[in-house]
Amino acid sequence: MTGKIKNYFAGGNTARGFHSLYESNLQGLERLFILKGGPGTGKSSLMKKIGHQWVERGFDIEFLHCSSDNESIDGVLIPALKVGVVDGTAPHIIEPTAPGAVEEYINLGSAWDKQTLKLQKTLIQSLTTQISRAFQNAYATFKEALEIHDDWEKIYISNMDFKKADQLTTKLIEMFFGKMRLNKQADIRHRFLGAATPKGAVDFVPNLTEEVSKRYFIKGRPGSGKSTLLKKLAAAAEERGIDVEVYHCGFDPHSLDMVIFRELGIAIFDSTAPHEYFPSRDGDEIIDMYELLITPGIDELYADTIKNIAAKYKTKMEQAISYLAKAKQLHDKLETIYASAMDFSKVEEIQLQIEEEINTLAGVHQFG
Repeated sequence: MTGKIKNYFAGGNTARGFHSLYESNLQGLERLFILKGGPGTGKSSLMKKIGHQWVERGFDIEFLHCSSDNESIDGVLIPALKVGVVDGTAPHIIEPTAPGAVEEYINLGSAWDKQTLKLQKTLIQSLTTQISRAFQNAYATFKEALEIHDDWEKIYISNMDFKKADQLTTKLIEMFFGKMRLNKQADIRHRFLGAATPKGAVDFVPNLTEEVSKRYFIKGRPGSGKSTLLKKLAAAAEERGIDVEVYHCGFDPHSLDMVIFRELGIAIFDSTAPHEYFPSRDGDEIIDMYELLITPGIDELYADTIKNIAAKYKTKMEQAISYLAKAKQLHDKLETIYASAMDFSKVEEIQLQIEEEINTLAGVHQFG
């Protein structure tokens, strides 16, 4: 029986720059392999191979996807073994995971032919500078988009019934948790369910909620209280000792898009664009914040203003994505240079060494 793969992002290209949530997801690991080495060294391929091997052996794994390259991952975790293999190069600098965790830095750059790279030094420096500039342009444009989005939100915030919002929150807290209080400290994990990528918005909502029996789809408009509701539900669960997967917004990490209480079989998420879904199975339910909390007729009253804001927002988001696509295009050129200087037989040797160590740890967990 094969294991399950959980997919999410632990870092994102946001309106507040590159935002990392790696530290939260590496908590509790006892063994962490941190891969160093530039582009084209095979880090993602190595991690994918290790992950799929353990899935075939029946273990559940987690793939930490790369928001700057749709085909790459930034890490693989095997929770049952408390083992992780992650990309430790910029921008995702890996901090110490936990007291007692054994961390090993592995430099895949040791497989480079340094002389070959020296001959390409000028081009490498030029591409690196251009990539950095493309990312900075993307972040600046996302920031402009966020400012436009804030104006969009103000329309609905100024027409929201906050008393009803509080009543809805209280109702959901009572419905989800009742008088439950668990005699343990809650395990809280902060992640992204999706990200802005070179190919546009990508999310893993179906994968993350496929084994959750009860799903709540929050509908509404910008500023209708979706994120605030999710934050209050997460805080109430943590206070009661209930584990929470907290999924931040890939556009504005200060906002939330989803929380999952996996122990209770409950997921509740912002089901509006760019991650819009509709009920498709028993147990699915819609919570319409616009209908419940916003003064009727606001869409019609501000129709022209909203149309204008939405158009400006869409344009800025498309511009920002184009900068991410440009960065990816340049990065691919850089990867080609580095890959041409790589001895991939050495990378395979390193992969085998990591696999042997994980096998040893698996034996310790099984028989220890």
